[in-house]
Amino acid sequence: MLEQLQAYSPEYGFTVKVVDVDQDDELLAMYDELVPVLVGQKQGQKQQQRICHYFLDPAALKAFFHA
Repeated sequence: MLEQLQAYSPEYGFTVKVVDVDQDDELLAMYDELVPVLVGQKQGQKQQQRICHYFLDPAALKAFFHA
C-alpha cells in the first residue's frame, strides 16, 4: 500500500507517516484486524478519517482529497 500511495503524493501534495499499530494500545484497539490501514487528516482539522484498509483504494483516496 505504501508504494502505491507514494505515487499519488505529487498530485495531492501529502506526506506519509508510518506508525506501528502494535506499539500503541489505542491504535491497536481501533485497527487491530484492519492493518494495514490508511488514515488521513486534512490541515486545520483535528479529526482523522479512515480512508481504506488492506489495499489502497484509489477512489477512496481521491474522495478524501476532493471532499
